[in-house]
Amino acid sequence: MYEGMLAETVRYDGYNGDQITAYFARPFGAGPFPAVVVLHHAPGWDEATKEITRKFAHHGYIGVCPNLHGRAGEGSPDDLAAAVRASGGVPDDQCMGDIEGSMKYLRALPYHSGKIGIIGFCSGGRQVYIAACRIPSLDAAVDCWGGRVIAKPEEITEKQPVSPIELTPKMEVPLLGIFGNDDPSPDPEQVDKIEAELKRLGKTYEFHRYDGAGHGFFSVDRPGYRQAQAVDAWKKVWAWYQQWLS
Repeated sequence: MYEGMLAETVRYDGYNGDQITAYFARPFGAGPFPAVVVLHHAPGWDEATKEITRKFAHHGYIGVCPNLHGRAGEGSPDDLAAAVRASGGVPDDQCMGDIEGSMKYLRALPYHSGKIGIIGFCSGGRQVYIAACRIPSLDAAVDCWGGRVIAKPEEITEKQPVSPIELTPKMEVPLLGIFGNDDPSPDPEQVDKIEAELKRLGKTYEFHRYDGAGHGFFSVDRPGYRQAQAVDAWKKVWAWYQQWLS
C-alpha cells in the first residue's frame, strides 16, 4: 500500500497576533486526520523534535510543532535555547497563545477531523500540564517528564507566575504522564504528589513510570535514550490518542 507524507515549515498567527513558525507534517490523503500539537523540549526546536512531528504523520496524525523560541531571533536551536533561558524562559501566557494559534490553524485544514491532542517533552511537558488546565477545547494531553509542575517559590516569576499543580482543579483534558524513575526533575516523589492531586480531584489521567530511565529517554540522539522503555512508552501514547482522538 502506498504511503506518503508532507513535511514543511508553515507560518500562522500565535500569541498576541504574532506570526510564528512551526514544523508541520501530515499523511497524504483526504483524511480526515486527527491532529497533535507537539511542544519541543528546553533544548529547542531541533531535529529530534521535528523527527517526532513526522512520526505522528507516519501514524496517521497531523503534527504541528510551533517554534516556542522563535521570538529570540535567528540562530541554532542551542543558541536560541540559551537566549530564552537567559531571559527567564518562555512566558506561560505566550505559550498558551501559541498553542491556541496552532489549534486554530489546524481546525482550518480541510482534511482535519476536528480532534486535537497535545504532547510535550521536558519544559514542553510542564506547558502541556498548564494547557490541560487552561485550554479545555483540547481533546487529550501527554506530559513527557515535565519538570517544575510543582514549582519551588524561587521558580515563580513574572513570566511563569504559577506552580502548575495549583491549576489542577481546572483541568478538563484527559492527561497521560510518562516518567523515568531515574529522573531528578520530576523525581519520583514529585510524580507521586502530582498523581495524588489528580486522584484527589477525580481527574481523568494515566501515569506510566519506567525503571532504568531518566530524563529525556525518548531522545534517540542523546546518551539517555532507553530503547526498551521508549518503545513501550510510545505504545502507551498511541493507545491514549486512539482512545481520545478517534
